[in-house]
Amino acid sequence: MSGAATHWQTVWTTKPADEVSWYQDDPAPSLAMIAAAGLRKDAAIIDVGGGASTLVDRLLERGYVHVAVLDIAEAALRQAAERLGPMGDDATWIEADVLDWRPVPGLFDLWHDRAVLHFLTEPADQARYVEVMKVALGPGATVVLAAFAPDGPEKCSGLPVRRHDSASLAALLGPEFRLVEDARQEHVTPGGNVQKFQWARFVRVV
Repeated sequence: MSGAATHWQTVWTTKPADEVSWYQDDPAPSLAMIAAAGLRKDAAIIDVGGGASTLVDRLLERGYVHVAVLDIAEAALRQAAERLGPMGDDATWIEADVLDWRPVPGLFDLWHDRAVLHFLTEPADQARYVEVMKVALGPGATVVLAAFAPDGPEKCSGLPVRRHDSASLAALLGPEFRLVEDARQEHVTPGGNVQKFQWARFVRVV
């Protein structure tokens, strides 16, 4: 198991899902940007680093039939699957480090990532992330990203982060993706702290 996998497996085996700082009972910003993409219910959606997030629950409840959740920590995926019960059989669970993942080319219509990208502080890892994304997405696909904003936290879960604004996210994705929406959010953690996030929605144009 890699160092990153060990770190996140430890997090998910020592803390309840609703006590980690990034927990949201209602993933409203994610749902709003996904809805704005205007996808059909049979579109293929992947939540990268979804962990034990409730986003998969909400998407399945809304009738999306091809939802996948990728996470480096098996414990996080297990928590989500157990929480969903029989409905969890309708989701696809992928245990993988996104940087090592080999997706089926062009399979997905929407890539959602809330708070994975900002943990990639090295340019080589950021470039690899975008490379994997490009393989996974088909023409005209949507990307929804959320990362700590420039005035957001400098660390999370004991790890350094790379903070972003919409311009830095656009520069990272490159000319194949067009920025169509951005927003800032103040996320209140279960402990009552405020974390400032930058959200951005892109459409693949090449």
